[in-house]
Amino acid sequence: MKQSLLNLLFSLIAFSIAYSIALLTGLQIIQQAVLIAFLIQWILFIPAFYFQTEKFYDLTGSATYIFIVSYISIQSNFAKNVNLGNILLASFIILWAIRLGSFLFTRIHKSGEDKRFKFIKPSPSRFFMTWTLQGMWVSICSMCALTAMASKNGVIQNGFFYIGMLVFIAGFVIEIIADWQKSIFRKNPTNKDQFISNGLWYYSRHPNYFGEITLWLGISIMSFSSLSSWQYITLISPLFTYMLLVYVSGVRILEISGLEKWGHLQNYQEYIRTTSSLFPYAKLFKNKKS
Repeated sequence: MKQSLLNLLFSLIAFSIAYSIALLTGLQIIQQAVLIAFLIQWILFIPAFYFQTEKFYDLTGSATYIFIVSYISIQSNFAKNVNLGNILLASFIILWAIRLGSFLFTRIHKSGEDKRFKFIKPSPSRFFMTWTLQGMWVSICSMCALTAMASKNGVIQNGFFYIGMLVFIAGFVIEIIADWQKSIFRKNPTNKDQFISNGLWYYSRHPNYFGEITLWLGISIMSFSSLSSWQYITLISPLFTYMLLVYVSGVRILEISGLEKWGHLQNYQEYIRTTSSLFPYAKLFKNKKS
């Protein structure tokens, strides 16, 4: 009972943080978008818990991004003249969401389950908290872009915008390549029960997450010039992504799992010692010196 109350309290805190940031933007349409993002998660939690499945969890997250970005983009273009910056920014996020959502959805259906949810699904409060956290993830990560699109003049196309666009493209390409390399590695029967350490994985133990953080940094830079006053707080998007991937899910979970599987191997110990966990600076600097 105590743990269930804590899970519900944490869910309330997650929603409160996201909605408070939306309030600080001073834009009612952003507050509406955040409410929609959470409502989608809470509604779909019901069948997910009833059928004890996580198979459409990641797909729901991506679909929520697409819905709220489209909602803001359409509403903004109706309210003022069509803004090319709005269209480009919205398109980048939608493209990313489609790619990531389809990739994760395909992966979970091939493997049959997402091991992260094995001990989460049976608990209604813990499973509900997980869906609420996804609402928080969607809201906070996209809010700088949503705010920029909904601002008085829409997304401003200047030097910052184009620099951000290049950063986004770089991060997006890194993430795609890293996921593709790992998929190819796993398909090879000779690599069964082995860890990947070639390609981008030679420079970083989690290059896909590095790409994810980089692309959200790009989205923040693209949005920067369109924000004002308290709206600048929405620029925490890449920092929030970093904290989420490194300390909540992603890196932390995979590092523990990796040590359990290969921690006894000398080559894995060497890989950890010489390869950065996230940012690929160590071997890049080493190679440059040599």
